[in-house]
Amino acid sequence: MILTDTHAHLYLEQFDHDRHNMVGRAIERGVKYLFLPNIDRDSIKPMMDLAEAFPGHCFPMMGLHPTSVREDYLQQLETVSLWLKQEKFCAIGEMGIDLYWDKTYFPQQQESFRYQVKLAKEYQLPIVIHSRNSFDEIFRLMDEVWEPGLKGVFHCFTGNIQQADHIVNLGFKLGIGGVLTYKNSGLKEVMQNISLDHILLETDAPFLAPVPYRGSRNESAYIYDIAQNLAEIKGIDLAEVAEVTTGNAMELFNVNI
Repeated sequence: MILTDTHAHLYLEQFDHDRHNMVGRAIERGVKYLFLPNIDRDSIKPMMDLAEAFPGHCFPMMGLHPTSVREDYLQQLETVSLWLKQEKFCAIGEMGIDLYWDKTYFPQQQESFRYQVKLAKEYQLPIVIHSRNSFDEIFRLMDEVWEPGLKGVFHCFTGNIQQADHIVNLGFKLGIGGVLTYKNSGLKEVMQNISLDHILLETDAPFLAPVPYRGSRNESAYIYDIAQNLAEIKGIDLAEVAEVTTGNAMELFNVNI
């Protein structure tokens, strides 16, 4: 049985004291493939170092996170563009719109979204969308930029069934993580009505640890617990969840193992 963590920031400082052991724990628990979304230019080197340390297990993305869109966003985007010219990445991301913390740079976030979608089309890569407090705004942007062939995932999906259906109709996946295990998240009811074919599993480590680890540092080994929870919700075997969601990830990110 092979599980996949499609979204984990394993290069962050929270893992500095045990990073290699933490990746080893994930692999031992069956979480064999780990996808690393970039944040900004400061995260590129540690991300690339981790991917180099675990070839065949860790796969880097390239993008600019919306909360890193500030005064220097044009220079940040130029860095993203330069790296795409010189290295191979599995996706453009993490990108998107975040209106939870600060709306000051919302216009620049929209411009960054459009620019990174343009890069995705140029390099024929999927996009990994951060959508905190911003579904409506992103759907409007998608109306502008969507065209056949554009694909990706709405990372850390926490929306309702109508929003899930909208995403599926765009041909995109839903990234499901530890929030699924939270009692009042509402995701259980959504997952009961969404085919497994549209779902990717993720941790967003070190954030959003699932029950029973909620409140502590998240790590990729906990994909097992998220998958087990999803299997119980859908009334299917854990092995089926692993097979289908890993297959979804390999297809979306065009990884041939």
